[in-house]
Amino acid sequence: MEYRRLGQSGIKVSALSLGSWVTFGGQVDEDSAIAIMRGAYNAGVNFFDNAEVYAAGLSEELMGAALRKLSWPRHSFLVSTKFFWGIHPGVNTQNTLNRKYLLEAIDESLDRLGLRYVDIVYCHRSDPETPIEETVRAMSDMISRHKALYWGVSEWSAAEIRQAYLVADRHHLHPPVTEQPQYNLLHRHRVEVEYRDLYADFGIGLTTWSPLSSGVLSGKYANGIPEGSRASLPGYGWVADVLRDAQKAHVVTRLSEMAGELGCTTSQLAIAFCLSNPHVSTVITGATSLDQLNENLGAIEVFKGLSRTKIAELGALSDALSAQ
Repeated sequence: MEYRRLGQSGIKVSALSLGSWVTFGGQVDEDSAIAIMRGAYNAGVNFFDNAEVYAAGLSEELMGAALRKLSWPRHSFLVSTKFFWGIHPGVNTQNTLNRKYLLEAIDESLDRLGLRYVDIVYCHRSDPETPIEETVRAMSDMISRHKALYWGVSEWSAAEIRQAYLVADRHHLHPPVTEQPQYNLLHRHRVEVEYRDLYADFGIGLTTWSPLSSGVLSGKYANGIPEGSRASLPGYGWVADVLRDAQKAHVVTRLSEMAGELGCTTSQLAIAFCLSNPHVSTVITGATSLDQLNENLGAIEVFKGLSRTKIAELGALSDALSAQ
């Protein structure tokens, strides 16, 4: 496993990490979660990503149960969670980043995870209705109260991230150290263009999600949607729409051809492309089985063998889509 600094913070995260979105509480049970987490940890993965909203809290409960049974030393792994959508009905508990919600939500997440603190806590989306200073202060207070060690944001605009940094600097608060954006061959603009100045100005590190675009870039949907796959779940009908897009379908086809030429799987090459971006601290992957986990982890070796020419060729493959 390779380890990279999380932006300009002092901690290092495994270049590949394990996320629980969709899978924990949706596609895998507790026993499977334990097996997958054990396999990831034994392969050197040290970062496990979660969120309050995943399976309405059940994902955190499953991960917490797994961590208790695995009994790893707390210093040997990192756990994150995220807040915005909320899981309790109410005007102050959903689609918000107000102080009351944030400081109550972290306590509930820690209870579900069975942890004294999380290593990273994220604002899962931005909230234009709450003053950003209120949000930054609440996130900073989580750290001051030892309920989180670092904080970050997910899918914020570059302007919003810049404002959060400036607020933190002006009031001597803990600043965000990371952004969690979607990043893959079909979705590159935000990471490669919009955030360009943030890397130099603030040293932000990325914990990117959906390297396979919910499985589209794995090539497994070339002949239809297999039963039990993510695309067969409610709310994922858009996958079929993506494959009807001639340009995107071409990217998937050519990616599979290049993977064959390199002797790796389509998924491994898609993940390796994400790893090739120097601003990516870790690529969050998901798995419903040990076989899928091991395939994803094999992307590390594929990445190490990629030449600059191949990386450029992969980028050129989707340049026509880079504004998406």
